[in-house]
Amino acid sequence: MNLKVSGIALLMASLAACGGSEEPAAPTAEAPPAAESEGANVEKIATEAAEADPTGITPSDYSNEANWLCLPGKEGDHCETADLTTTVVDVQDGEVVVSEEFYEAAADPAIDCFYVYPTSSVDQTGNSDMIADEAGEIVTVVGQFARFGSVCKTYAPMYRSVTLKALRARMAGQQVDADPAIAQADVVAAWNYYLENYNDGRGVVLVGHSQGSSVLQGVLATEIIGKPSQDLIVSAMPTGITYPADENGGFMGMPACENASDTGCIIAYSSFREDVPPSKDSFFGVNSSRGDAMCVNPAEVSGDDGMLIPYLANEPDRAGNVTEFAKGVEIDTPFVKLPGLISAECVSNDTHNWLAYTTMADPTDDRTDTYGGDIFNADGSINTGWGLHLLDMHAPMGNLLKIVEAQSAAWEAKSE
Repeated sequence: MNLKVSGIALLMASLAACGGSEEPAAPTAEAPPAAESEGANVEKIATEAAEADPTGITPSDYSNEANWLCLPGKEGDHCETADLTTTVVDVQDGEVVVSEEFYEAAADPAIDCFYVYPTSSVDQTGNSDMIADEAGEIVTVVGQFARFGSVCKTYAPMYRSVTLKALRARMAGQQVDADPAIAQADVVAAWNYYLENYNDGRGVVLVGHSQGSSVLQGVLATEIIGKPSQDLIVSAMPTGITYPADENGGFMGMPACENASDTGCIIAYSSFREDVPPSKDSFFGVNSSRGDAMCVNPAEVSGDDGMLIPYLANEPDRAGNVTEFAKGVEIDTPFVKLPGLISAECVSNDTHNWLAYTTMADPTDDRTDTYGGDIFNADGSINTGWGLHLLDMHAPMGNLLKIVEAQSAAWEAKSE
């Protein structure tokens, strides 16, 4: 299946506690500044998702294979059928070198990966239905998770998430009939069904972004940490939302990953440009009374000395123009890999702790010196409340895969 990763679809795939099938509405004269008005509502949605009580809610039925986006052996598994072909645009000795990278799923992976997607439903209700839309949940799982099939078996349940429409309404200060507890109940049920029917004692990596990471926070707190299933956790990778660090720098006693072969650890962060740091009102990577926000740099854990290995969507720019990744180079694959273009470093101040991306531009070669991923206000300025939320998963994708590969080997060695 050749899925077009459009700008709108990618935005929806990545705005997790944010949302809309278009960029968030810009501030007006009657409305407070975007970072303030959106921030309060986004943070509220994230907190509600993490702390939602699913008691009394009838969850979706995960014995029904239709309720899984990715499930080994399922006909039409969206991870298995995704077109992940990637054009590599590199520079060697000052010359642009273009090659094609073909995706190959692992034949017999030693571990599993369990993914909870961000706010991406285009449904017109407060909570989504359980029918996957190509412009919503499907394009999201393809862009953010399908590539993990190169290092693990991939499991991605559908769930009745808070929709983009509901998020837009909340951001506009409107009342909306959306219940994060429904989303929480579904993911708890999917996790427990996975454990009982598919896991069979295998190690598992938890992967999430934004709303999905918030839901995973609740699952970790109520279903995993301190319980027998914690022994199965190879790592947790909840990106693009605030995870408060405990006094040892981890989450609820789960330590931060330091090396690629560490297991039982967590990688959490929120992304911003180095030259556009979070404003005091930014709502990702927020330090609070619950603890400073976690920032674990995948490009350090993977052993890449801070250099990211990005897999970016080949999509038009904001004006609808074809993105030129290198002068005179036409690209027709869904994804583009740009080695050596972006580095990352954890940065902190009194209010925030975040992963800062620096562009390693070289104006003397023909490769692009820029990349997208920002949310913009109506006047064309970058909305500093969102940072590079759109690239939380895409920019460090190659690093995350290297980490999971090393963790899988460590897990397998430990289990022998």
